[in-house]
Amino acid sequence: MSDVLARIDGSVLVLTLNRPAKMNAITRSMYLGLSRHLQEAADDFAIRAVILQGEGDHFTAGNDIYDFVEEPPTGPDSPVSKFLESIHNFPKPLLAVVSGNAVGIGTTMLFHCEIVFATSTAKFSMPFVSLGLVPEAGSSYIFPQLVGYQEAARIFLTGDSFSADDAKRYGLVSVVADDAKEQALAMAHRIAMQPPTSVINTKALLKARSHEAISAVMLVESELFMLALQSDEAMAAFMKFTSRSSQGD
Repeated sequence: MSDVLARIDGSVLVLTLNRPAKMNAITRSMYLGLSRHLQEAADDFAIRAVILQGEGDHFTAGNDIYDFVEEPPTGPDSPVSKFLESIHNFPKPLLAVVSGNAVGIGTTMLFHCEIVFATSTAKFSMPFVSLGLVPEAGSSYIFPQLVGYQEAARIFLTGDSFSADDAKRYGLVSVVADDAKEQALAMAHRIAMQPPTSVINTKALLKARSHEAISAVMLVESELFMLALQSDEAMAAFMKFTSRSSQGD
């Protein structure tokens, strides 16, 4: 079975990360699959909205660390860069459902969604600095806009996680509910019933103020991220992480 499931429900495309045994950690092939599905949805007039969700108890543990270390992203053509470009430029409404852990890109991809639903079990974290890296997906620009400079600095510089209630207070999450998947699908169908061109144009207007600025920040983040990956700090942090994970296994 595919690690990314694609299901069409009326005019809604539901994309599910499907590696529950690995907390839906995302591999290069999964990034490519997500990008392909998003591009097809962008080009398909019948698809009016997309939902991103995870199978099992967790949204995603972020990058699959072993896959990531084996072949780290090296430029704008890497699978992860293509995925980030896809969600940043996706013209139709993106919704997400988060339960359990949303680590790294599992949190930062949400900044590009129109509406995010979460269960009370959701826990968000962006431990880039802890891994010797820097923020990505435009998060260094978007997150301070949401929560203020000092709160963003505290979370980025410590790697501290935050709860679903915190995420709602920050404005990252719209709804916290035990039936988050059902509510997200109902909302997606409500949006899908609206005049589609009006929906697309309204999303474009909502993003117009900051879209190009975020694109520019994402480019700088990507360059610094690639440099950080080659550093001794990152290698030591990755080795510590993989050693701890192996002991846990």
